[in-house]
Amino acid sequence: MNTLKNALSPLSLNAGAIQDTLKLVVIGGTVETARRASMSAWNGFIDSFFLTAHFSQEDYPYDWLMHWLSKQPAWGRSREFEITTRSVGRHGLTQTTTGDLEEEEDGDDEEALIHGRRKRKVAFMPSVDTTHTIYYRGHWLRITRSKRYPDYGNSGSLKISVVARNNDILKKLVLEAKRDYEKDAEHRVHIFMADSTYGCWRWNGARQKRPMSSIVLQPGVKDMLLADCRDFLCSEDWYAERGIPFRRGYLLHGVPGSGKTSLIHSLAGELGLDIYVVSLSSKGMSDNTLTTLMGNVPSRCILLLEDLDAAFTRSVSRDSSSTGAPKEATASTSVPEASDGSTLSLSGLLNSLDGVAAAEGRLLFATTNHIERLDPALSRPGRMDVWVNFTHATKWQAEGIFKCFFPSQPANPVASNPSASSSSSSVETVTDASQKNLPGPRRKSAHSIPLLTEEEISTLAKTFAEAIPEDELSVAALQGYLLKNKTRPRECVEEVAEWVIQERETREKLKKEKAEKEAKEKKEAEEKEKKEKEEKEAKEKEEREAKQKLEGNDAKDSKTEQAATPSETSSSSSTSASAEEKAASSTSTSVSDNSSSSSVDADTEDSVTSEEESDKDGSAAVKEATKEKWVAVSNPASASNPATTDVQSSSP
Repeated sequence: MNTLKNALSPLSLNAGAIQDTLKLVVIGGTVETARRASMSAWNGFIDSFFLTAHFSQEDYPYDWLMHWLSKQPAWGRSREFEITTRSVGRHGLTQTTTGDLEEEEDGDDEEALIHGRRKRKVAFMPSVDTTHTIYYRGHWLRITRSKRYPDYGNSGSLKISVVARNNDILKKLVLEAKRDYEKDAEHRVHIFMADSTYGCWRWNGARQKRPMSSIVLQPGVKDMLLADCRDFLCSEDWYAERGIPFRRGYLLHGVPGSGKTSLIHSLAGELGLDIYVVSLSSKGMSDNTLTTLMGNVPSRCILLLEDLDAAFTRSVSRDSSSTGAPKEATASTSVPEASDGSTLSLSGLLNSLDGVAAAEGRLLFATTNHIERLDPALSRPGRMDVWVNFTHATKWQAEGIFKCFFPSQPANPVASNPSASSSSSSVETVTDASQKNLPGPRRKSAHSIPLLTEEEISTLAKTFAEAIPEDELSVAALQGYLLKNKTRPRECVEEVAEWVIQERETREKLKKEKAEKEAKEKKEAEEKEKKEKEEKEAKEKEEREAKQKLEGNDAKDSKTEQAATPSETSSSSSTSASAEEKAASSTSTSVSDNSSSSSVDADTEDSVTSEEESDKDGSAAVKEATKEKWVAVSNPASASNPATTDVQSSSP
């Protein structure tokens, strides 16, 4: 018993510490259980009542909400913000907030120019990666703006959370932001450019809408195009019922500066469509890239292919002498063209326009200055359904452009007859419907244009049109002249005849300079070609002479070697055949002079023949030297004549 008591005595002494430890364990477990229960309850509450919407900067709803947030007072009163002067949104809309800093003393003249530019406005924008709270229709919105990739500009995102049972509040928010955005953006046309490097579309800016009344074409052309486009956009079901691809193509061809691109811009503003521009001659354009771009085009837009005749060439000249086809690669141009990376083919272009993967619902507009250079497969109906020819300005167009530049005051004053003025304004609204969606003047014009009566403007316009030659000057030239005289309507008409003469002289001068330049370039090219030909011929001649000289030296050396071999053989054999030579000499002296001379001639011929044979084959001469030996014997009868004769002796 004592032993057991002594063993349990330490435990009885530490009973208080154990009890405290157990209490701490229980308390900690209770707290952790409560925390987990609360977190589970909060997560359940969030899942049941909190709604979160995410918006990416690559899509339109992001722009809608950012534009809507810029008008909210709470957005401008953020506790954490960025100060910037770049308050223009991605689509050209000015994003100003209620907290923007403005100069009070200059508040009346916000659009004043300072040294050619407008005053900069300081804008306060909420910071990135910060949560902001806005009260909207009885709900608190928690908004967080962040950037997924800080190194890239257009990579932001927007997250909006709200406590609600359903997503009706978020739907109302998005629709309200969309209506507000479209209301402010209805006067602009958005331009998107094709990025051949990444195969995507890049927003290039927003342009002010251009009224259809500012486009002066031949009577009925504008109305025909506008009616055809509207009919196509409303005929999707009709196309589907008949199994026809829902696509429409327009080919605008004619002289440069005749208003083809301006007409497309005006049609886009009138129809409320965006413009997607593709440059077929851009660097890196290929069949796969073009097919990808065409497949990503929205269903309701204008797809523009400018300068279709220059699609497969890098030439900077588009005159009548240019064929539009790529030039053959030369030694100087093969390297740059090989590194261009553009592999677009005509087959790839045709498949991207109306292939299986081509987008539907778009209006395709193609422009060209030389329709004769287009392949028939590219301009056939089904790809280019409507053709419109643009020519130089006519007298009718000149009159219309003049009236467009110089407005006229109403014939009946408002004070004298208000009812008539209201009726005339209503008639004007109906006759010029393209002006209804244009914004009004936001500031006073810096140019004081005199307002003339309608009769005087009509008279000046007719006088101006009579001075313009028919189908000689471009519409762009007329517009440039009127821009220089936009505040001088009367002087503009008085000086137009002199301007026409100057234009003709300028054209003749440019034509002459161009002809001289072409002649000079042609002459330089001929001289260069002639010089290169002469250098080539001289080089070939030098190579030929050097080759002949080398061959001659080789032949001479070979003859010398061949001639040295027989002489050595004959000298060695002369010592061994001395007895035979003496016998031969005694025999030859007994022969008469006639026989001696004839034998000398015969032996001489035999000697020449044997020498030629020895020159042909030196080795054969060495072998035959053992059989036939040639000995030089002087004729004692002819001591005065140093000529020698050759006698052939056969070896035994």
